[in-house]
Amino acid sequence: MVELRDLRRITDHEWEIPTSVRADMRVPVRVFASRALLEAIGAESSLEQAVNAATLPGVVGRVLVMPDVHQGYGFPIGGVAATELPHGVISPGAIGYDINCGVRLLASNVRFADVEASIGDLASALDAACPSGVGTGGRLKLDDRELERVCREGGEWARRRGWGTESDVARTEESGVLAGADFAKISHRARDRGRTQVGTLGAGNHFIEVEVVDEVFDAEAARVMGLAEGFLTVLIHCGSRGFGHQVCTDYVKSFQSAVERYRIRLPDRELVCAPLDSPEGQDYQAAMRCAANYAFANRQLLAHDARGAFAEALRGRTREPHLHQVYDIAHNMGKTEEHSFDGVRRRVCVHRKGATRAFGPGFEDLPPEYRSIGQPVLVPGSMGTASWVLVGTEGSMERSLGSCCHGAGRTMSRSRAKRTIHGGTLRQELEARGIRVRAGSLPGLAEEAPAAYKDVDAVVDAVEAAGIARKVARLRPVAVVKG
Repeated sequence: MVELRDLRRITDHEWEIPTSVRADMRVPVRVFASRALLEAIGAESSLEQAVNAATLPGVVGRVLVMPDVHQGYGFPIGGVAATELPHGVISPGAIGYDINCGVRLLASNVRFADVEASIGDLASALDAACPSGVGTGGRLKLDDRELERVCREGGEWARRRGWGTESDVARTEESGVLAGADFAKISHRARDRGRTQVGTLGAGNHFIEVEVVDEVFDAEAARVMGLAEGFLTVLIHCGSRGFGHQVCTDYVKSFQSAVERYRIRLPDRELVCAPLDSPEGQDYQAAMRCAANYAFANRQLLAHDARGAFAEALRGRTREPHLHQVYDIAHNMGKTEEHSFDGVRRRVCVHRKGATRAFGPGFEDLPPEYRSIGQPVLVPGSMGTASWVLVGTEGSMERSLGSCCHGAGRTMSRSRAKRTIHGGTLRQELEARGIRVRAGSLPGLAEEAPAAYKDVDAVVDAVEAAGIARKVARLRPVAVVKG
């Protein structure tokens, strides 16, 4: 078991677990956290999981741990690891079951003070327009041919059908599509689960929140993004639904034999993996990209429906309401990128699980308007607490593989939250604070209570102090929709 005394202090917000801690470590582990957050992290097994990840074949640089980290399947949620092409491995558990779970931020031209009395109506309209809940299907029923188009085209599939704009696609990570998706690598079970769920929110920690820009910290970056104090925004948090979950399930199962075939020794079977250039590794990457593109399309459809609900609920109560896209970013993904290691550029597969890309200024694949400020980074809070808009920095490129935190990070399991928190009481507390709540399940509401999470403000303070992101704006919730 890794203990806090095993960590070496680099700065007040950077700590390292050296390779001397365990003989099988190939690289050290770097932790970004304040001392207070570090003590909370050390109370559970996420650091042990990060050390396990540091044993993966082909891993380079350091395994990185963000301040919102908590225990996941095999690999910590809030962890980042790069494996070198072509022979390093890819691990489904180091990407996550909800492939391309991510966040989309829409900003409005509507001042909160002008429509405060209508926020309840807006919450109800969003709840009606955006299907949510475990296993819930949407308005679309896709055959295999159309589902394949979703998997190949991602957000562009939705735009071509009138459910988005060119700006939406441009302001999405990878322009809303990963090349190399191969529908032939998707199981029949995954196809069955995916046919009805595109355009749906799901349950768990997924949500749609209406938020008001509470405070701006970087006026120029906020101006470029179209964010202004006192104006409403909509934050959408969801992923690839049952489709992506089934893809991960299928390949975790098939990789059990792959590790034997390639004689890969692992400290934890949940880290099952295969070489990137092996048939198994290639198949998983092709299937993962299908699920990632599905998720981009899913959030695009939800954004379209949110715009309709926004217009319906607020028309006539303010000037013509409009929502423009700020950005859409993933936090469960494996991406081929180039990074510098000891001054040498290498092509690597960056596993980000519960961690978001945070590329700094000058990155060519960003929309032109964002290249001078850096990539927008979206950090949702726990339900009822603030969310944050950040930008990536040159420091993130130097020290964290262009990566940052993705949220607040759990401190309490879902089962424990349901045992200790009453959903009805929580709903009353949120409503008393002026946050309108639409939830399909009170136990599901309790699972996501703020008390089950770390302080998102402290998490954001830590990544800014570490120099891997910079604050742009703080968003305060006024309505939340959950399955």
